Amino acid sequence: MTRQIAIANQKGGVGKTTTTFNLGAALAERGAQVLMIDLDPQSALTASCGLDPHSITRTTFTLLTRDASLASCLRNLSPNLHLLPGSVDLATAEVTLANKANAPFRLRDALANGQVPLDYVLIDTPPSLGLLTVNALVAAKELLIPVQCQFLSMRTVRALLETVWLIHKKMNPDLDLLGVLATMYRADSLHSKEVVAELRSVFEDKVFEMVIPDENAIAESPATSQSVIAYKPDSAGARAYRQLAEVIHHAQ
Repeated sequence: MTRQIAIANQKGGVGKTTTTFNLGAALAERGAQVLMIDLDPQSALTASCGLDPHSITRTTFTLLTRDASLASCLRNLSPNLHLLPGSVDLATAEVTLANKANAPFRLRDALANGQVPLDYVLIDTPPSLGLLTVNALVAAKELLIPVQCQFLSMRTVRALLETVWLIHKKMNPDLDLLGVLATMYRADSLHSKEVVAELRSVFEDKVFEMVIPDENAIAESPATSQSVIAYKPDSAGARAYRQLAEVIHHAQ
């Protein structure tokens, strides 16, 4: 069965795109068939994969608004890793879908009808709780929340979980919290340690044991159109994302 995981946090800059790309690469490295979906109008995931969001013609926007098939919109990045690219058109998606009765279910239905053999679908979401994020949460069965190791980032999780509770109640009773992932962790920072300790006190065993370090290799890799797994496979960041992939793989 395909595992569909939304990676969400309405605060920007917490590592959603970074986690989608590098977790996807780590799972693909393990032999899984992985689809990454870019639902963010900024399309940073698409750009990180070396594609131009301004020139792509078949994208997530196409899938959501024009009843295109899933297979027709995919880009194969490697034998195991695939991308449903985003585009700047996603900025108008909420207006375009506003009058459609099934607007929150468009992505769910497209994936259900896709007939593409996949082990994992990872959905990168925008920094908001609007219709695009709702589509991701309705389509997913699991939610992964990246939280930057800063106090203000941690405060946004409550609003996300309130939205998740409403979606779980009204639209998607199968949606569960996979885990909370501490990102941009600095081992020499007392503040980073305090944030992780607070996350563990609130979410207990739902906080992943590994943390994603704040290191240059992770920040540099998108400029090379590579994941950190490919760019610097022996870096601390690559090791952390491999550990995350292993934990998620064994959590099924």
